[in-house]
Amino acid sequence: MPEQTPGSGRTRTPLLWTQPGTPEKTVSFDRGRIGVDRGVVQAVATSDGRFFDREFLTPGERQRLLRLERQRNRCQKGSRRRQIVNTKIRALRQRERDRRADFQAQTAACIVPGNALVVLEKLDITGMTASARGTAERPGTNVAQKTGLNRKILDKGWHAFEVAVRNVGRRMGVTVRTVNPAYTSQTCPACGTVDANSRKSQAEFACTSCGQRGHADTVGAKNTLARGHSGHRAWRPRGCPVREAPTSVKPQGISAPATSAGIPFASSGEDRHIATALIGDDVAPPTRASSQQAIDHTF
Repeated sequence: MPEQTPGSGRTRTPLLWTQPGTPEKTVSFDRGRIGVDRGVVQAVATSDGRFFDREFLTPGERQRLLRLERQRNRCQKGSRRRQIVNTKIRALRQRERDRRADFQAQTAACIVPGNALVVLEKLDITGMTASARGTAERPGTNVAQKTGLNRKILDKGWHAFEVAVRNVGRRMGVTVRTVNPAYTSQTCPACGTVDANSRKSQAEFACTSCGQRGHADTVGAKNTLARGHSGHRAWRPRGCPVREAPTSVKPQGISAPATSAGIPFASSGEDRHIATALIGDDVAPPTRASSQQAIDHTF
């Protein structure tokens, strides 16, 4: 609902808000984690099996845009008719950008709330959309196919979607991480086997080792989540299983038990017997008082 801006007398409407009476999503560290895979066919796929995608121009608008671009090519440069055509083209392009931004904001608002961790792929979009034309001495190959792929990648707006996710995460206190995307679509989330033959098609994944099946984008999102949750995963050669490093649950920081030279303080009779067995009967195990006196004497 609108909030009063202090000292200005104006109100502003937050980006995200809920209807009165709607229960807010609670953050769960047991289930509040999600991985996101960005693609060309499906703009966004999540580790829980959801897909988000839409067209930003209708078929009629695309035909009209193509007709206007052809008409502009026939117009004389600097003419008034060319300016009118450019104005119409800019209106269609602006409509497309507005719909894309709305899709990214709404998708981020559906994915981020209720989670404590959101993991994305760290994509080099600039390198992925580089031209394959090459030079006159070394011309590129499959230039037309690469141009079409670049156009589809840019049309999905991967970077702007990541910005939208980070904006919502910062507002709701959600951690957003990026991980190395290498082999996420070729790794089995069940057994950890990496094999290019497991990727049967663009959408089909079938593990050659254990037979696990699923949508390729969902499998990629699950592997992305596993890498972001368990830390960095080292690269392995093709065909070798990849295992996740276990997460440590040992308390760290000020809540960890105090120690002196690797030997626990003797706080009870049982601890005193253990320390005596470790360092011998002729040396008394350290106590909290003696250790504190040694520290005070040192400083």
